[in-house]
Amino acid sequence: MKLLRSGWRATPLVLHSMTELSKSQRWVERDRATVWHPYTQAATEPDPLAIESASGATLTLTSGETLIDGISSWWATLHGHGEPRLVEAARRQMERLDHVLFAGATHEPAIELAESLLAVVPPGLARCFYSDDGSTAVEVALKMAIQAHLQNGHPERRVFVALDGGYHGDTFGAMAVGDPDPFFVPFAPMLFEVRRVPATSAAITAAVEELGPRAAGVIMEPRLQGAAGMRVHGAEVVQAARAACDAHGLYLIADEVMTGFGRTGDLFSCTGANVTPDLLCLAKGLTGGMFPLSATLATEDIYRAFWSEERARALFHGHTFTGNPVGCAMAVESLKLTIDRDVPGRLDAIGKRIFDRVAAHDSAGTLHRLRQIGGMVAFDLEASSAGYLANRGQALRKVAQENGVLLRPLGDVVYALPPACTSDAQADSIADAMLAMAAAAE
Repeated sequence: MKLLRSGWRATPLVLHSMTELSKSQRWVERDRATVWHPYTQAATEPDPLAIESASGATLTLTSGETLIDGISSWWATLHGHGEPRLVEAARRQMERLDHVLFAGATHEPAIELAESLLAVVPPGLARCFYSDDGSTAVEVALKMAIQAHLQNGHPERRVFVALDGGYHGDTFGAMAVGDPDPFFVPFAPMLFEVRRVPATSAAITAAVEELGPRAAGVIMEPRLQGAAGMRVHGAEVVQAARAACDAHGLYLIADEVMTGFGRTGDLFSCTGANVTPDLLCLAKGLTGGMFPLSATLATEDIYRAFWSEERARALFHGHTFTGNPVGCAMAVESLKLTIDRDVPGRLDAIGKRIFDRVAAHDSAGTLHRLRQIGGMVAFDLEASSAGYLANRGQALRKVAQENGVLLRPLGDVVYALPPACTSDAQADSIADAMLAMAAAAE
């Protein structure tokens, strides 16, 4: 017997010979000895799924079993795993230019991606700043907004209005504008002031007016709040935020890290609301979910607030892999695919099929607030006192896996958000798995 360092439990583990263990078991033992997983309570979490490969909407485990990826691997996989055109775009670019610093240098993939994005986002956005993921895209937007106000002569504008339940990432600025409960409570004393309000037109308007000259802007996930439990609000809420910002000279930040590239049935969720934000945050589906890259798009007015002979007025923000050529090349190809294949329409059709099948099997109306927007379908279970931290989430994930689907409920919310390559048969299987989860929760 030998002590094996374990992320799950500090107890002696018997080291079996490699021939005694399956590949899955070997991976799990090695994982437990070395890996720290995100959003995971290691002491109570079951063994992780050992994923061998993926193709389209299908994940293949080391055991040979398959699962339908019903949540697009945390809302990122847009076209499907291993999309050949994206793989080829990465290969071509890797052979030509793998990486170069983006301070004082440029390259065609970054230029082409900026041009391509600015041609399809809501009109009025004019500049593209690259970073690495959704959280940093939001972090950049917050810094742009605060520094632009400062350099425009309004240093008092430092308080953002955000939505209850909002989630914008795990870096400190993103945590501040997110809802601390339940994710960020330990860090609350270190986060800057934010005014949180319900996702209603009246609440947003009132908060902006009450803050007066202290208000810096409004940040929101337009029309669909993801981690809050797939909460849907109408286009009028986004329009009210735009109107309030216009009336008071503030910035509207649209976090479309999850909603962008067709997830809500429009290419961008702001487009569906006929709103142009001042700052637009993109990630996840930007590269089809196959490479870490994000972008923060800004208006020319914001960009000009930093234009100066004084170097100290520049935006001092950057990442080692900002504007990585491989990621940019993949993103260019992903955007072409999104338009060529009408991904927004395809996702909407998938969402409607799942919704209709779930609704048809819920003739008694036992599922609470069954809803669909674009490719997202969700319903609420009877609320538990633990909310997001409810232990039944593990059991429900197991039910979904037993039905051949990877789903992860958000507390008491069962939802699906599959990739655009999902077939009709796979969509039906996702719906059936959701119904099985609801039955198991009764």
